[in-house]
Amino acid sequence: MKKVNFKKLLSLFFLLVLAVVSFSCFSKRENKEEKTTTEATTSAVEQGQKTKTSGKDVIVIGYTSSQTGKFATESREQSNGLQLWAKDVNSNGGIYVKDLGKKLKVVLKSYDDESSKDRVQQLYTRLINEDQADFLISPYSSGLTASAAVVTEQYGKILIATGAASDKIFSKGYQYVYQIYTPASRYLTDAVDILKQKDPKVRKIAIVYENSNFAKSVATATKKYAEKNGFKVVLFESYEPGTTDFTSMINKIKAAGAQAVIGGGHFTDGETLAKQINDARLKIDLLSILVAPALPEFSEIGKAALYVTGPSQWESKVKFSKETTPSGYEFFGIPAAQFVKEYRDAYGNVPGYHAAGGYTAGLVLEKAIEDAGTLNSDKVKAALDKMDIYTLFGHIKFDTGEYHGRQIGHTMVIIQWLNENGKLSKEIVYPEKAATAKLVIPYYSKF
Repeated sequence: MKKVNFKKLLSLFFLLVLAVVSFSCFSKRENKEEKTTTEATTSAVEQGQKTKTSGKDVIVIGYTSSQTGKFATESREQSNGLQLWAKDVNSNGGIYVKDLGKKLKVVLKSYDDESSKDRVQQLYTRLINEDQADFLISPYSSGLTASAAVVTEQYGKILIATGAASDKIFSKGYQYVYQIYTPASRYLTDAVDILKQKDPKVRKIAIVYENSNFAKSVATATKKYAEKNGFKVVLFESYEPGTTDFTSMINKIKAAGAQAVIGGGHFTDGETLAKQINDARLKIDLLSILVAPALPEFSEIGKAALYVTGPSQWESKVKFSKETTPSGYEFFGIPAAQFVKEYRDAYGNVPGYHAAGGYTAGLVLEKAIEDAGTLNSDKVKAALDKMDIYTLFGHIKFDTGEYHGRQIGHTMVIIQWLNENGKLSKEIVYPEKAATAKLVIPYYSKF
């Protein structure tokens, strides 16, 4: 009879006990994680944590925001608007999904893209593969959105593009990308119309713009439009992102004999350009700049902001509501006035168009999911293709032809910073039917 090796038996017994205990602990941890993700944080934006959520319990919406880098100011407002929408939706129980016979709350999953295109692609891949996002919202800016679109299209995921006006994104045949903003090709054409209608003596225009996808597409379209309308573009020149000294550019504007300056890029460069043109006391009839004038923070440059105009996708003084919606159209969501109140209560300031665009991106996705009755991307896509509604942002309708997903319903307004009782006030001056104040021209009359 063989002797029993008690040491081996003892070792085997120990390993068996360890395996049982480990499996039990792992199971408890998995159950705890599942319970946490399905019951908690349905109205909060989760930053940098893994999200294990089932589409049957919640709707996971992923996006990146530029908490740092050159787009931080605009991106913060866009993100604030989206978060406010999620809060409103969840306070009403969520989005109703007919196929599931119930409302699902929204979980927003967000990361800091640091205003970097490379980081955007990494993070949107992560949102889809690791965080299992059902739908995506774009980052701020056309350049970052173009990077995100490459990823979302590859995976067949809906991307609602807000804060991105470039037409170029929609010339690539994408089928799952949908634009909220009026396209860049129509951004500054109203400034040309203003000159033609209000100041016909102006014939020479300088177009100076940031060397970025968005600004270049706006500038190119504006040049073509201006020349078509009989103006001479005496200077058409770009400057590099991050430019802080526009002295040489201003000297070129003077030398060219320009009577109006149109262009810009994003907030920081636009604000700096406006300040330095003011400091140079440039004698021009019109100064119309992208992005910067539409933001409340633009007033911080004081008198330099006075009489500067700019295109705006939306303003807090618009009246979009169920009552103002044209006959035959559906109004979806809350009125513009209610959004302004909610935003001010939540964040302490009046929202700009970036905030309204963020909220509207959520609204459009909510409407499409409800109309589709499912979370299936292709069926939600079909609902977006058919969409023709009014919201707090105005008319929303998408191109379903060559430029699939491009916005064709929404129109813009021109704002101008005016002196109201000794204080700077941002007013709508064009078109006249939407105006809250009369346009002041020429720009140099303030000197």
